[in-house]
Amino acid sequence: MIAESLICLALNVYYEARDQPVDGQIAVTNVVMNRVADPRFPNTPCKVIKEGVHSKITGRPLRWKCQFTWYCDGKKDKPHDLDAYRWAQIIAQHVGFGETGDITSGATHYHAVSVNPDWNIKKTKIGRIGDHIFYRWEK
Repeated sequence: MIAESLICLALNVYYEARDQPVDGQIAVTNVVMNRVADPRFPNTPCKVIKEGVHSKITGRPLRWKCQFTWYCDGKKDKPHDLDAYRWAQIIAQHVGFGETGDITSGATHYHAVSVNPDWNIKKTKIGRIGDHIFYRWEK
């Protein structure tokens, strides 16, 4: 796995799950890697994480029009909690290099328990880990 992919994975763990237990952070990273392995999604972690609608003029993501909210929320993407970011880097490395198993049973989607997106009824519910509910998009 190249350094750029590990940075993308670490930023995703940091912004999506830094307040979650370790298994929740691993699960969020498993979703990215499961998408990379699925031909319906882009084939690199960075492309998966940055997938969404981008401006034709600037190339920047349009606010709230992407797969992972932190990437298109309009805020700067520089981690401030360095301890949490270091931990996110460790998670990214272990999952990215296949050193952990897929604890999500192939999940390709998740959402916070505080929301109820309409897409979830079209996916197979896997279960809850921390504050996220995980789903698999069947082939």
